[in-house]
Amino acid sequence: MSKYDIIVVGSGPGGYVTAIRASQLGFKTAVVEKESLGGVCLNWGCIPTKALLKSAQVFNYLNHAEDYGLKVEKADKDFNAVVKRSREVANGMSKGVQFLMKKNKIDVLEGYGTVKPGKKVSVKDAEGNSKDYEADHIIIATGAHARELPNLPIDGKKVIEYRKAMTLDKQPESMIVVGSGAIGVEFASFYSDMGTDVTIVEFQPNIVPVEDEEVSKQFERIYKKKGIKVMTNSSVESVDTSGKKVKAKVKTKKGEETLEADIVLSAVGIKTHIENIGLEDVGIKTDKDKVVVNDYYQTNVPGYYAIGDITHGPALAHVASAEGILCVEKIAGHKVEPINYGNIPGCTYSNPEIASVGMTEKQAKEAGYDIKVGKFPFSASGKASAAGTKDGFVKVIFDAKYGEWLGCHMLGAGVTDMIAEAVVARNLETTGYEVLKTIHPHPTMSEAVMEAVADAYDEVIHL
Repeated sequence: MSKYDIIVVGSGPGGYVTAIRASQLGFKTAVVEKESLGGVCLNWGCIPTKALLKSAQVFNYLNHAEDYGLKVEKADKDFNAVVKRSREVANGMSKGVQFLMKKNKIDVLEGYGTVKPGKKVSVKDAEGNSKDYEADHIIIATGAHARELPNLPIDGKKVIEYRKAMTLDKQPESMIVVGSGAIGVEFASFYSDMGTDVTIVEFQPNIVPVEDEEVSKQFERIYKKKGIKVMTNSSVESVDTSGKKVKAKVKTKKGEETLEADIVLSAVGIKTHIENIGLEDVGIKTDKDKVVVNDYYQTNVPGYYAIGDITHGPALAHVASAEGILCVEKIAGHKVEPINYGNIPGCTYSNPEIASVGMTEKQAKEAGYDIKVGKFPFSASGKASAAGTKDGFVKVIFDAKYGEWLGCHMLGAGVTDMIAEAVVARNLETTGYEVLKTIHPHPTMSEAVMEAVADAYDEVIHL
């Protein structure tokens, strides 16, 4: 039986990053993967969706070329080629992870991993043969898959989840997207920009419900202007897939409505992969679909750890990577600080993008803070005007008493690349006044952060 210092079960952004950091720290490391290195994020989530969204953005530009003084003979698209490009991007990245495994001398154990008592992992290959491996430390990073609602069964043809939404054979004329979290609104954005007639159905009163209310409201207005139908306070009660189209019964505040479409995309959240991976046999504690861990990702059974989507905390790639690095550094005996979950940025790559960190205005008020709020719209930004991307704004929230930066919320072109400023500043416990006095480059989208802070402190120049 092969013996390792560390075996990581799962090779998503949690697992493969953990394995690399473990190898860097001198541990003999293996990673178990049942499908493709890089997991969902790299193969079916974060990366290929951005490739699709880029194609939609370019197509959108071509359709509005006249706005820039350019002439394009009728712009057209080849849906299959768009999908093919997205798959090529994902495959290229997966090969990149394969290279990193070789470079860091990490053994990749291909097959389905199950944890066993006595610090063992059993790996079952495609032919059904199982082999056991031993390790001093076993890190479970099995991630999650699309959640299925009982009244919205996924058949993979007319009712689909995100994987299928990325690889459809042909572009649907109409689509109902159920759920308006990041996955729902990103696909709504892609398909709408490509010319599909899209309706979003959201149970909560606002779309992108985790965001600041002002962001949600303006985002909804932009989506409606794009021609996307938005139904909030609504839920899909049942679907009929027997005809040529799908009929979805939608319960709204005003009563029941039947919607018709070619495809229904279920984007109602995720379900963790904690079944059938041996947790019960080892005696690892779980709670509400999550593995219970301490600040250093140790489970209740010594030698077994869990990170990423299967633990409490936001189910995001960058969080899983940070957790895995912290977990192995702790095993290596380094002095490590627990992760501050109040300072995790969230990004949505729709058109326009959303990025946020920290508290919303509502949360800051509920926490009892006396707050200063500043806003700067991109319509007042020189760079945004020149680029033709005037939708959106930057909103900042500060504690009036000590100047602590409580939250930052952005809506607009490329804001996912801007949010890191707020994350770093909050990590360094910067005050509003320090940000205000930090000279930002002009003309850029990023200076809107400084302008929003200036607005909070009643010193705004360009409003």
